[in-house]
Amino acid sequence: MKITKSIYFLILLFYTNTSFAQLSDLARVDYTYIPKDGSDIEYMGLRVLFNYPIKLKKEGEYLLLGLDYSNIHLRMANNNLQINKESIDDFKLFDLNIGYTKPLKNDWRLGVRFKPGLSTNLESRALQFEDVVFSGDLVFIRDRKKTNYNKKPNRLILGISFSESRGIPYPLPFISYYRKFHSKWSYNLGIPKMNLQYHTSDKSRFKLYAALDGFTSNLQNGVLIENDKVAERMNMSLILGGLKYEYHFLDHFEFFVLSSYIISNSVRLKDSNNNNVVSLNNANSTYFRTGIRLKI
Repeated sequence: MKITKSIYFLILLFYTNTSFAQLSDLARVDYTYIPKDGSDIEYMGLRVLFNYPIKLKKEGEYLLLGLDYSNIHLRMANNNLQINKESIDDFKLFDLNIGYTKPLKNDWRLGVRFKPGLSTNLESRALQFEDVVFSGDLVFIRDRKKTNYNKKPNRLILGISFSESRGIPYPLPFISYYRKFHSKWSYNLGIPKMNLQYHTSDKSRFKLYAALDGFTSNLQNGVLIENDKVAERMNMSLILGGLKYEYHFLDHFEFFVLSSYIISNSVRLKDSNNNNVVSLNNANSTYFRTGIRLKI
C-alpha cells in the first residue's frame, strides 16, 4: 500500500473530539472497558472510524471525508439515587468529518476541519434538534520527521479545537511536539496528550502516556432525578495515565492495547444551561482499550 507524503500531512490534522484518537488514522476499530472498581458505573464502548482523502487540482491540496461512530454503554449499580437508569445506559455518537489541507511555506501546512454530528441516548427512537453537535479545528503543521533537516526528526502542530461533545463551550488549544532523540527513544509533548516511547524494534514499541478522554451527550426528554430535578445532558471527563503497547504488521496496520490508571474521573448529569444537577459515584480507577488501526 503506497501512501503519499501529502496524504500523510492531511491525516495529521484530524483530531478527534470524544476519545482523542491518533491523528494518523485512515480506519480504526477499538473497544474500551472501564470496570466498576467500587463505583456505581461500568463503561463499555465500541468505536469505528473511517477517513478517505481526495486529491484536489492544486499540488498538495486535499479534501478529506470521513465517518466516526461510537456506541457507549453505561451500567449503573443499584444505589439510593432515584433515577431512571435505562435513560443513561446507552449512547450513540456519530460524526461526519469534512477536512481541507494545503501546503504553506517553510515546511508548514494548513489544516481545517468541520465536524457536524450527533450525540444522544435516543430514548425516543427519533432524532431531536438537541442531539446535534458541532466541532471544528484549525491547525498549522510543520513536519520534519522524514527529511534531512537535522539528525533528530521532529514534528510541531499548533492550533485550536472546538467541540460541543466535550461539554466545554469554548475553543481549546491543540499543541503537539514530537521528537526522536535516540534510535530507540522519542517523546511527544502537548495538549491533549503526551507520551514517552521506547521502540523495541521497527514493528513494536511501548509508550508511557497521559491523555484526556470522555464524552457529552443529549438526554432526550430529560431525566427526572429525585422527583424534583431534570437532567438534560450527560458528561464524562477523564484524565488518564498508563502504558500502551503497539505492534505494526502488513505495512500500515497496527494492533494496540493499553492499560491506564484514571487520575481524575468526573461523571455528571447537567441541565440545559450546562449546570451540574448531580454527580455520580466516580471511583473508577482502571481503564482498558484495545483495537486495530489502518494508519499511514
